[in-house]
Amino acid sequence: MQTIHPASGPVHPSTVAILRMTVRETGLKSLYTGLSASVLRQMTYSMVRLGAYEKMKASLSQDGPAPGGQLLLAAMIAGALGGIAGNPADILLVRMTSDSVRPPEDRYNYRNALSGFNTLLKEEGVHGLFRGLGTNVTRAILMNGSQVGSYDLFKTLLLRNRIPFVDHQLEDGLLLHTISSIGAGTVATTVCAPADVLRSRLMSAHGETHPVQVLTTALREEGPRFLFKGWTPAFIRLGPNTVLMFVFFEQLKKGWRTLFPATYVTDSG
Repeated sequence: MQTIHPASGPVHPSTVAILRMTVRETGLKSLYTGLSASVLRQMTYSMVRLGAYEKMKASLSQDGPAPGGQLLLAAMIAGALGGIAGNPADILLVRMTSDSVRPPEDRYNYRNALSGFNTLLKEEGVHGLFRGLGTNVTRAILMNGSQVGSYDLFKTLLLRNRIPFVDHQLEDGLLLHTISSIGAGTVATTVCAPADVLRSRLMSAHGETHPVQVLTTALREEGPRFLFKGWTPAFIRLGPNTVLMFVFFEQLKKGWRTLFPATYVTDSG
């Protein structure tokens, strides 16, 4: 939805309309278009941003719980590193998932992430792997700061305070991780929406484009609301992704602490 430019008239396609059109034209399997690129993205972008943040967080927490401001800065720096590492996979993912709503002559037709990477490198060179890098890094900084930072904040607040109305004190467990990650997913989706839209349009474009040109054109043709275009499908994707990511990540950390207690630095969460 983020890459769809407005047609003539005030009616914009909804999430449901896009899903119906995609399934009708290309079948149910099209809902998993770009899966290989998505996996590649998680293996680069997410691995680097989460690993780097945990390393910095452990270092900052050696003498006790680190201040929130320092953790937020660490999350943003880790996000920038992840954005750089995952940029090629992001380009492939955006192009593969937006092909179904493009005219046939404008489609990239990547079979999978590997063939797409080879085609991208052959047709656009090394420079093509870093298309939209500035916007993507900005988005990654916002994402990691808002998602990881707010997750730690929600966790800390819920551990320190009883839940109002029900007067219940949460413990560090599955329920706490789930509630905190739902809040983090909502915050991250909202904070990252403008950068997400710009990033998607830059990466899916043919030829040379500039972020300022994309922004001014979209503002003139669609108005400020375009910055939050696709918020609902973005949350449908990011919400469950955030919950599962943090729940599994917490269990992995717990397992690591059990197996290798001497190598794990205790932190605030």
